[in-house]
Amino acid sequence: MDERDFRMQAMSIEPKPPIPRFFALIPCAGVGSRAIAAGSPDLPKQYQTVAGQAMVMHTLAAFASVPRIADVLVVVAVGDDFFEHQSAPCVVSDCGGTSRAASVANGLHDLFEQGALADDWVLVHDAARCLITPAQINTLIDACQFDAVGGLLAHKLPDTLKAEVQGRVAATVPRADKWLAQTPQMFRIGMLSRALESAGAEVTDESSAIEALGLQPKLVLGSAQNFKVTYPEDFALAEAVLQSRYLKRTD
Repeated sequence: MDERDFRMQAMSIEPKPPIPRFFALIPCAGVGSRAIAAGSPDLPKQYQTVAGQAMVMHTLAAFASVPRIADVLVVVAVGDDFFEHQSAPCVVSDCGGTSRAASVANGLHDLFEQGALADDWVLVHDAARCLITPAQINTLIDACQFDAVGGLLAHKLPDTLKAEVQGRVAATVPRADKWLAQTPQMFRIGMLSRALESAGAEVTDESSAIEALGLQPKLVLGSAQNFKVTYPEDFALAEAVLQSRYLKRTD
């Protein structure tokens, strides 16, 4: 065997890097103060009943229906025992922080502790976006799994956008290039962990932290139905959509 043959043989037996896996992370440590202040029951909104079960259970059911998701981690507040009384397709960690960014950062640390690798993907999703569908999750994965940065579901702004000063219109903002950020937001675990550590607790979504690194996440067309339940009227709308989907499945 000459030197070239030896090198070729050595290259053929070198271990291949592991295929990146997909994890989901659901920050679930908030209290939904806007919903409570608006008159909802004194219960974190993600645990309030919508279409027969807690809102977060609809969210988890969607991710459980995507076989490519290796595991789902739900991050709750210390002392939160909701999932002790549920049979849920997820791992629960009580490492919730004082902000969304802190909860996600702590959850990423837990994923590393559980064996996730820096090049694995994580899909971070709001517990209160209970209308997410398996098809939308798969669309995001398909669009981003070979992207250098990652991306997020988003919806093109449909309405005229106004800027306000002291309760009056100050300007009409062009909407042609404006998108409403949604979740899931999908990035490499290592990259997102570094981005959140650098950005601090003030960022309101994962894309903002990635953008602060000078990167440009990919926008993947989502759905108007993938809204975040926030105000009392949102609960009724979510109920109607979920009930409609249930009826379609049983027809």
